Amino acid sequence: MEWNIGCIASKRATTTPNKTAMIYEDHPITYKELNDGANRFAHFLQEKGLKKGDHISVFLLNCPELIEIYFAAAKLGIVFVPMNFRLVGPELEYQLNNCDSRLLVFHDTLFKNLEPVLSSIKVERDKFLFIKSETPDCSGCPEWAIDYADVIESYPTDEPLPNEPILMDDPLAILYTSGVTGLPKGAVLSHSQTYFKNFQIIMYTDMRSEDIFLTQLPLFHSGGLFITATPVFCRGATLIMRQRFNAEQFALDIGKYKATIVFALTTMWRFVLQSEKLDSANTGSIRVTMGGGERTPLTLFDELAERGIHLQNGFGQTENSYMMLMPKKYIFSKKGSIGKPGFFTEVWIEDSDGKKLPPGKKGEIVAKGPTVMSGYWKLPDKTSEAIKDGVLHTGDYGYMDEDGFFYIVDRAKDMYRTGGENVYPAEVEKVLANHPKIFNVSIIGVPDEKWGEAGMAFIIPEEGKSLTSEDALDYLKGKVAKYKFPRHFKFVDSLPMTATGKIMKVKLKEKYGVRLDA
Repeated sequence: MEWNIGCIASKRATTTPNKTAMIYEDHPITYKELNDGANRFAHFLQEKGLKKGDHISVFLLNCPELIEIYFAAAKLGIVFVPMNFRLVGPELEYQLNNCDSRLLVFHDTLFKNLEPVLSSIKVERDKFLFIKSETPDCSGCPEWAIDYADVIESYPTDEPLPNEPILMDDPLAILYTSGVTGLPKGAVLSHSQTYFKNFQIIMYTDMRSEDIFLTQLPLFHSGGLFITATPVFCRGATLIMRQRFNAEQFALDIGKYKATIVFALTTMWRFVLQSEKLDSANTGSIRVTMGGGERTPLTLFDELAERGIHLQNGFGQTENSYMMLMPKKYIFSKKGSIGKPGFFTEVWIEDSDGKKLPPGKKGEIVAKGPTVMSGYWKLPDKTSEAIKDGVLHTGDYGYMDEDGFFYIVDRAKDMYRTGGENVYPAEVEKVLANHPKIFNVSIIGVPDEKWGEAGMAFIIPEEGKSLTSEDALDYLKGKVAKYKFPRHFKFVDSLPMTATGKIMKVKLKEKYGVRLDA
């Protein structure tokens, strides 16, 4: 079937042209303005010889231009590849070359990350575009790049015609996994999968055209681009967007814009609470609060509820984003659950032999449906490992209760064996995360002469509070079996994090001498 995600921008420009599509750094942008920008860039791409099936990349902070480029590429059947704006030279080089990117748009603030690898990336020399971020002390456009603002305005705003028809199953984007373990893999997402995700999110949230959707998730991430921006524009609602996450500003924007749907990950909510701005914010406009994650401390639900915010935990991956969400009325009766599967996703628990398990039995969480990725770019072996007979194997372990609610136990890759017993760190982390003196915690398995492996806990204490390993162990007593207790503790000021708030256990494992699986 011929159709593409770029049609969202085109249709909105004709049906609701003067409606505010987004408010970026307090500046409103209408649906017509958004579509005009996308069309101009599409004509630029065509002039540069780019056509259906080519790949282009962005290395940008959150900005309206990123959305314009995304829709422009979709209208032409060009594959959009957003890069994590925290990537450094070698990481950027690997991903740009791996995805065969022909063009790159970058922000001035990120040039320092790009410059060291300019000579080793395969992007064509006349296809570097520069965007000024208005950040003080940033240099201007280099001689070898094209200034986006100066050039794009000269192109027409009429709808572009692709060089060949775009089909629903054609690739729309490649999103690289966060690289928590090993090299990042590029998940290929089609127009069709994104279409079904749109309506899964719209149904989850009962989204309406008058909704004000607030998030500060990065747009290179599935949560920012596919769980927030695309469904919002499809529904004709309004997106509140900032260049970067700022905890105080996030809290203030809830009241300032009377946000009705809010999305933030667990780590973000912790910083928002820590800022104390939420205490005086008017949260009465909020109807839906999405976010959380499998390691969300149970106390966080209470802290937010005290401030009028009812966090609906969710679960997803780049490979199948937001496949589950907690119904609002069960937030407290099913505390700790990641919710129920969405309308277009089937989820169940399997054992190692591929047998479906009954409620209460632990196994791997698997899923299928039209929201699952097409596969991993250039990695047929990894694709066949992840998707077997149309079923996505998430690598996450958990169980389902009698009422159909799912619970995470841990990542399969994070499990370690101590004295012959399997230990899933997330189970222990979840308990420790509720300690009143612990801000964040991560546990890995490290070599142990006596037990083969033992747990090592990295703990960030709450600001201004002191904590000992004895305090942590005392807190675990009676909550988890003793063999699951960490045997080593390290108190730290920070933990290595991805841009989306995931703890990079691979960095901890590398530093402490644990052999990593590919």
